[in-house]
Amino acid sequence: MTDQSSPTPEANEVQTHSGFVAIVGKPNVGKSTLLNAFLNTKVAPTSPRPQTTRRGVRGIYSTDTQQIVFVDTPGLHKPKDALGKYMNQEVHSALADVDVILWVVDLRHPPTEEDELVARQVRDLPKPLFLIGNKVDAAKYPEEAMKLYRALLEGRAGETQETALSAQNNPEAVTTLREQILDALPENPFFFPRGAASDQTREQWAAEIIREEAMKKLREELPYAVATRVTNWTEREDGLQRIEAEIVVEKNAHKGMVIGAGGKMLREIGQAARKQLEVFLNRKVFLGLEVIVIPGWREDEEALRELGYE
Repeated sequence: MTDQSSPTPEANEVQTHSGFVAIVGKPNVGKSTLLNAFLNTKVAPTSPRPQTTRRGVRGIYSTDTQQIVFVDTPGLHKPKDALGKYMNQEVHSALADVDVILWVVDLRHPPTEEDELVARQVRDLPKPLFLIGNKVDAAKYPEEAMKLYRALLEGRAGETQETALSAQNNPEAVTTLREQILDALPENPFFFPRGAASDQTREQWAAEIIREEAMKKLREELPYAVATRVTNWTEREDGLQRIEAEIVVEKNAHKGMVIGAGGKMLREIGQAARKQLEVFLNRKVFLGLEVIVIPGWREDEEALRELGYE
């Protein structure tokens, strides 16, 4: 005779929902800022310059029974070199295997050719889509702009929701959007341990912080020819983090620009990056930077692999 008061093993199992959520859009619309706002921590580099994000960075948000794996993608654009082709492929790969899509647009401006390129990528995908109008606080005609972006999705069969917010200045709206995304997740086991914030190694994360500061400080034509990588990371007994990193450029002339007169530019990049690293690591950091030249690395597939773009 079965004891009806004893729960079956299935009854003890907690139902969990999880899924991958791609954040897509043209360059410089605030995708990485939105990701960091979702997580309340910094896992993706941000700067005023377009194409700051070069690889699909995964940021992870978990509750007791739900987990979102956000995939922050590079801005979709017309590529001019092998690096650009790699970045676009990161977007295509992300869209091929996600459960929800977030298309981020800039409400300060009407759609451009690059926005139309993104719309063509997402329009026919049978997955829940959120059209997110970002920078609404700085937009003169946000409703008119949203109407134009909405028109690019005309005829879409899949579920579409819309929201307007400021990823940088509107935390309540970001939280509300995150709750809506949680509700759209399918039933799945967790993909990452609770407490994980990103799938990046600490070295990858630190290299991106350094590159972010380099992009902010260097002249207009140079940031896109710059890559970074951490070559050594040691922790002393007193907690000091000693990080050695390389800033990679394509030409000797670029090397001089990154170093600056008397080393001034390199010191400024290093000081700004060190401050960020110390805030997020909550440790004192010694940051040693070296500038090296790899000629034409953006067109060299082997160099791209060595720099982590694979």
